[in-house]
Amino acid sequence: MLKTRQCLLGIRTFLGVTSRIWGFLLYVLRKHLRTIIQYQTVRYDILPLSPVSRNRLCSLKRKILVLDLDETLIHSHHDGVLRPTVRAGTPPDFILKVSQWYELVVFTASMEIYGSAVADKLDNNREILKRRYYRQHCTLELGSYIKDLSVVHGDLSSIVILDNSPGAYRNHPDNAIPIKSWFSDPSDTALLNLIPMLDALRFTADVRSVLSRNLHQHRL
Repeated sequence: MLKTRQCLLGIRTFLGVTSRIWGFLLYVLRKHLRTIIQYQTVRYDILPLSPVSRNRLCSLKRKILVLDLDETLIHSHHDGVLRPTVRAGTPPDFILKVSQWYELVVFTASMEIYGSAVADKLDNNREILKRRYYRQHCTLELGSYIKDLSVVHGDLSSIVILDNSPGAYRNHPDNAIPIKSWFSDPSDTALLNLIPMLDALRFTADVRSVLSRNLHQHRL
């Protein structure tokens, strides 16, 4: 009887230890899979346009995409030397793809000497970031720099601004796509996730008819 109890106790102990080991292995496996998924590149293939889509684009003005720099496309840190890091997808995936659809414009609240150097690095002699606006083109209001999109183009129906700071586009919320600030997270795919939306927006007559529906995102 005693031996039977000892045997049962041993089996229970063995099963308990085995269960803990199995649980730990599952935890490690799930964590590893999540890491793989996070680091996967978001793929969005550009397919040939149908005749209807081509005709639609021919009847519309080419849209302008205004891009912020700091915490949207890049993040810079200083340790005696300026060391900008680039958000995942910037370039080649994001900038090169959307440059096929939009005229790209850099609009940063940074000083020109800094913003110009960063834009040059991102452009890499491709000449797709030729139009640039800096701090002197912003309006200082209540301690923050506001970007006036009418400086870029008089027709606001064709302008989209991508900026991590809602204060920067407070005068043009219907033209904005909000994006979370980026601080060197290598698993971030926020830019790449926007490619399908930007692809679709170019087929609209007025981008504000779509973007104004997402105003709740500006408060997130």
